[in-house]
Amino acid sequence: MIIKKNKEINSKKYVDLMGTVGTMGMHMVTHPAVGAGIGYFLDDWLGTKPWLFIAFLILGVVAGFRAVFLDTRKIMRNQEKQDAERFGRKD
Repeated sequence: MIIKKNKEINSKKYVDLMGTVGTMGMHMVTHPAVGAGIGYFLDDWLGTKPWLFIAFLILGVVAGFRAVFLDTRKIMRNQEKQDAERFGRKD
């Protein structure tokens, strides 16, 4: 009974971790794509080609890296919390 319950908890943590890691890859694709799309349409509307496209593409890349950084920090904090619970605090 105890082993089965522990296995269910570990599998939930594993699925949560894989979900977070999977979204990290999506951040690196979607953020620059959205930035490029916004820049493209603004350039077309304002007639400033290619400057807003380049600017928003760069902003999208930066936003993608920032999202990956924040997700990585979240994973690291959860791992440190699990280690502290498992092995005791080491200050």
